[in-house]
Amino acid sequence: MPNPWTGKGNPYTRQEVRDRLQATLNQHKAIIAAGAGTGISAKFIEKGGADLIIIYNSGRFRMAGHGSTAGLMAYGDANAVAMEIGEFEVLPVVEEIPVICGVHGSDPRRRMWHHLLRVKEMGFSGINNFPTHSIVDGHFRQVLEETGMGFDKEVEMVRLATKMELFSIVYVATPEDARQMADAGADAIIAHVGTTVGGSIGVVSASCSMDEAVERTQQIIEAGAAVNPTLFFLAHGGPINTPEDVSLILEQTSAHGFVGASSLERMGVEKSLTDLTQKFKSLSYSAKSGKNSL
Repeated sequence: MPNPWTGKGNPYTRQEVRDRLQATLNQHKAIIAAGAGTGISAKFIEKGGADLIIIYNSGRFRMAGHGSTAGLMAYGDANAVAMEIGEFEVLPVVEEIPVICGVHGSDPRRRMWHHLLRVKEMGFSGINNFPTHSIVDGHFRQVLEETGMGFDKEVEMVRLATKMELFSIVYVATPEDARQMADAGADAIIAHVGTTVGGSIGVVSASCSMDEAVERTQQIIEAGAAVNPTLFFLAHGGPINTPEDVSLILEQTSAHGFVGASSLERMGVEKSLTDLTQKFKSLSYSAKSGKNSL
């Protein structure tokens, strides 16, 4: 359904986004959501046929040549960065598919209901909980939880978004996370199994194995489905990087699709720019140009 003010797609209602994703599944196709940190990425991800575009603050770091984990650090205002990318880069160039805004739900400086109203007013069709504290563990995770900046704030944010009729697609790292998000009214759950491997700034040894990724993804799916069987479930991260990896996950779990940020945006740029530059550099110099060597 086109926006009556612009003639384009965004914003969609929560139910319209759900209907679009269900239509993809009805065609026996996997749901593919892609992170975009720049307008040019979003424009050509849409041309490639993705079902959703998600804007993360980490996309700005990723496309600046830094690891995606920079988005979890105090290197900028995550909520402001996501809104800025959306307003000035992605929403103006995306023609039809829903655009989702990454929201740092545990930001203690914001009245979250007010920020979500701004997200909706900007023309986003939904929200995603990023940066997410679900992937933080150990002593630091405990400190965050005890000082009021834990994962429960992200759950509260999703509960608010549900009341506001914003579509929500959320990261979780454990079955318990999935149960909490399902109870809060999330529409889609992403099983996050770690930072994506590979490329120039991906992890190597910090990731889990593919067998572990399969097991953890399925455990998360089963936990969420026990609360709400109508949820959409997607896989993300760790060793799940290439289309072949995603195919394996779809075969061995109940996942409906995949969310790729580094896997689509960064990997595509790294390889294509390298290959194209090498092709240019393979050209030979001809003396016919009239230039003589010194």
